[in-house]
Amino acid sequence: MQDIGYLLTAILAMGAITFALRALPFLSARLLRRSPVVQHLGRFLPLAIMTLLLVHSATGSAREHANGPWPELLAIAVTALLQWRSRNPLLSIVGGTALYVLMRNWH
Repeated sequence: MQDIGYLLTAILAMGAITFALRALPFLSARLLRRSPVVQHLGRFLPLAIMTLLLVHSATGSAREHANGPWPELLAIAVTALLQWRSRNPLLSIVGGTALYVLMRNWH
């Protein structure tokens, strides 16, 4: 049997570390906003991450089906076109996703 004091101490330590890790971004936000490196990453990184996720998921999905990458490529093109024309992310995402689902389920 474990000592109850040891267990309570371990639980409290885990709780304190979890709280500190979750509070750290809020506490350091003022310092980070002034950093030119963080400002540059804030402009560049979201696009880079989305591009990597897009390429990874599109190539993975295209390999699973015998029809090739055409549904993925068309859905990506429609999503980009909708975003370019409307500047409405929700419309772009819904339109591209709906087209992709329709194309994948069309027999």
